[in-house]
Amino acid sequence: MSLKQESRNKAFEGSLTKYSFESTALGGLTAKINVFLPPGASSSHKVPALYYLAGLTCTEDTGAQKGAFLAEASKQGIAVVFPDTSPRGAGVEGEDKDWDFGTGAGFYLTATSDAYKKNYNMYEHIVNEIPKALEQANLGIDKGKVSIFGHSMGGHGALSLYLKNPGHYRSASGFAPIANPTECQWGKKAFSGYLATPEEGKAYDSTILLSSWPQDRKLALKVDYGSDDQFYKDGQLRPEAFQEALSKAGTQGEVEIEKREGYDHSYYFVSTFASEHVAWHAKFLKV
Repeated sequence: MSLKQESRNKAFEGSLTKYSFESTALGGLTAKINVFLPPGASSSHKVPALYYLAGLTCTEDTGAQKGAFLAEASKQGIAVVFPDTSPRGAGVEGEDKDWDFGTGAGFYLTATSDAYKKNYNMYEHIVNEIPKALEQANLGIDKGKVSIFGHSMGGHGALSLYLKNPGHYRSASGFAPIANPTECQWGKKAFSGYLATPEEGKAYDSTILLSSWPQDRKLALKVDYGSDDQFYKDGQLRPEAFQEALSKAGTQGEVEIEKREGYDHSYYFVSTFASEHVAWHAKFLKV
């Protein structure tokens, strides 16, 4: 998993570097990631890291270029890792037919259907493979201080990866996350295509996963969504179901869920609250 530098740009006194590497998790395909390192980060001065998962149709560049995360990350001394949203070039029949399934829509799971299980393993790619590649590269990221956030499909990924791995991530947040995917069209489509049986999708549904969170471990979750988000209105996000499950779970910790009046699903919404999310994560990463 040797990282190959593709480009580098100075940003907010730190650096944003694009790397590529051959991904075992993605069936030998080339994966690309962007990594922002704040000023002072080095092999002898390791810094905490935030993983940002982007949404449907996006790439590793979307959050880095449009998210407005880097200024606050530089201020807080936090690295930000931007993975891609799916494998690229798998050649699976039908993977480029629709915008909400296949290329650009990996859904951050481990595929089990015959057609997709070789390549569509974004869960393994995010949780284990990328951290190992970054550790081997010795860039100055502290693997013991990691949190995760994302937008839309990426918000689903951030919440579900956090809830599936208690203790792995210190905190998780989502901008308009798909919070109850087994009960919305996007999730049903993804789970019926990537998984051998749609029932397996329950293992990636954050609303369902809340019920299995250890009672002795505190939650650290933040969710924002917009009242004018068309996908919220269409029932794709289901934040109320997630909030109801939180109440039933009875778990302790710091949880913030807020409807932002007048905001939609776009990166105008994400960038408005980007620095707030980074600063919120810093409370858990810098202790």
